[in-house]
Amino acid sequence: MYSGIIERFRKQLPVSKDTPVVSLKEGNTPLILSDCLSRIIGKGFEVYLKYEGLNPTGSFKDRGMTMAVSKAKEAASRVIICASTGNTSASAAAYAAKAGIKCVVLIPEGAIALGKLAQALIHGAKVLAVRGNFDQALSLVKEIAAKYSITLVNSLNPYRLEGQKTAAFEICEDLGRAPDFQCIPVGNAGNITAYWKGYKEYKQDGKIKSLPKMLGFQAQGAAPIVKGHPIKNPKTIATAIRIGNPASWRQAEAARDESRGLIDAVSDAEIISAYKLLASREGIFVEPASAASVAGLLKLAGRNYFRRARRQAPGAARIVCVLTGHGLKDPDRVIKVIKKPKVVKAELKAVLKEIGY
Repeated sequence: MYSGIIERFRKQLPVSKDTPVVSLKEGNTPLILSDCLSRIIGKGFEVYLKYEGLNPTGSFKDRGMTMAVSKAKEAASRVIICASTGNTSASAAAYAAKAGIKCVVLIPEGAIALGKLAQALIHGAKVLAVRGNFDQALSLVKEIAAKYSITLVNSLNPYRLEGQKTAAFEICEDLGRAPDFQCIPVGNAGNITAYWKGYKEYKQDGKIKSLPKMLGFQAQGAAPIVKGHPIKNPKTIATAIRIGNPASWRQAEAARDESRGLIDAVSDAEIISAYKLLASREGIFVEPASAASVAGLLKLAGRNYFRRARRQAPGAARIVCVLTGHGLKDPDRVIKVIKKPKVVKAELKAVLKEIGY
């Protein structure tokens, strides 16, 4: 029976027999071959989708949170705290509930998707809306954790990245090697940092022979790494990556540079186009921020990037796009981009006419 990432990858994680494992059986998410995207990129390429929205609370955050909360409990911490644009709050609240400890969450007022806020509240977290943006909320929780006996569980907590790196392990095990390219959304930049850490560790252990090029994508209105300076008021419909001063900025740049990859920006229109494509062509429903990886993939394909950068290796070049969160995290966005059902008479003839029979 599957028992979560800590038990599965115990040898690669900083845990001991004394660590009380707090798990909701996170991880083990599917790596799905995308026929549609593979055709778009062209012959000689295979595109896979790492669907992290199927973690227990609906996002990749659960990988890091099982580690952060387990280590907090090992240290006898009674309270955890985080700033969040949504997914971190949902995950922290769920794992705190499982561990039997208190969870405090600071969110930017009016800038969090309803689906995520509902999760944090139903799990019993103390949620406070700050009149400011995410970066201001993060500064506050950092100060609180530094002064009081409260454990910070944002990605600044090193155990978060330790848990998140396990997704790279799973990709390598599923493919039998590392991908040639990995596309990933970049918000607070902890995830791109964690994946790169995971790939490097697997290579050092001799489990893979090569490393992927890391391709990160920020939203155009929240692209501090691309622009080279913090964004005071980041704007994008992709709330999960609406961050103007990423906590793991330097580590993300290191992942980009060491892998000879890139970090680019995609527009909200490109994100929504990819969001719809995943749902209508692949049957995969993600939150808008998740679609940034696919939007970036399509943008680079249009520039012929993959053809030029392809490694001369036998077989098809493999590209993995990370889909970080489930579409039900942001139900309001769906309502804004889909057509409302057409109303017809409750008659067989009327229905058949509308469906083309």
